[in-house]
Amino acid sequence: MKFRVLLGLLAGLALLLAGCGGSSGASDAGGSSAAARPTTLTVLAAASLTETFNTMKAQFETDNPGVTVRISYGGSSDLASQIANGAPADVFAAASDATMKTVTDKSLTAAPPTIFATNVLQIATQPGNPKGIASFADLAKPDLKVVVCAPQVPCGAAEQKMETATGVTLTPVSQETDVKSVLGKVSSGNADAGLVYVTDVTAAEGSVQGVTFPEAQQAVTNYPIAVIENAPQAELAQKWVDMVNGEFGRKTLNAAGFGAEK
Repeated sequence: MKFRVLLGLLAGLALLLAGCGGSSGASDAGGSSAAARPTTLTVLAAASLTETFNTMKAQFETDNPGVTVRISYGGSSDLASQIANGAPADVFAAASDATMKTVTDKSLTAAPPTIFATNVLQIATQPGNPKGIASFADLAKPDLKVVVCAPQVPCGAAEQKMETATGVTLTPVSQETDVKSVLGKVSSGNADAGLVYVTDVTAAEGSVQGVTFPEAQQAVTNYPIAVIENAPQAELAQKWVDMVNGEFGRKTLNAAGFGAEK
């Protein structure tokens, strides 16, 4: 009799322990599912957006625990080609309508792009402007080493518009793949001047000097943004676009010198 009672007590204890173990496992599983899973949002963006998008990246990652925003910066035309060739991406932010059009023409955006900012060209010179450059026409002087963006890049296309508008033809010593490369040639002393965006001069923080010229207003650059069709992280991609178009995005862009969207 005592033996049976002992067996019953042992069986009850085993059931109790099993129940505790199952409860602990459920709690662990619930904690794991509740925790944010590591996720990467991939954004392709024009090089001139580097500083502003880096600021937005920090805010977005703070607002979305577990999310890492990976941003690839470069010339808009190169980025558009990457998307057209199947490179994985969630968001594309271009520095011109034309480069975005190469993506939308292939129906590679989930929805029509929105314009979130504008920009204009500015002449970047070495600090102190030792060559005394005062106008776009001055860039055609034969004793100046001038660098510009390649024609297929938005800043290069804008420069071509300047030549048409002013009747001034430049003879650059090099044509770069993006504005940051142009800026680097000037700040390093390898060029006397370069054509970049006003925001790039601001971001350079004194390593170059900016010279404004009125004709630049004839070639205002639009910045469109869109979620890519079949984006791996479509929901997060839309949240990124909403942030860029929202109050925080506008304040960040305006502080950097970008103009308001049209």
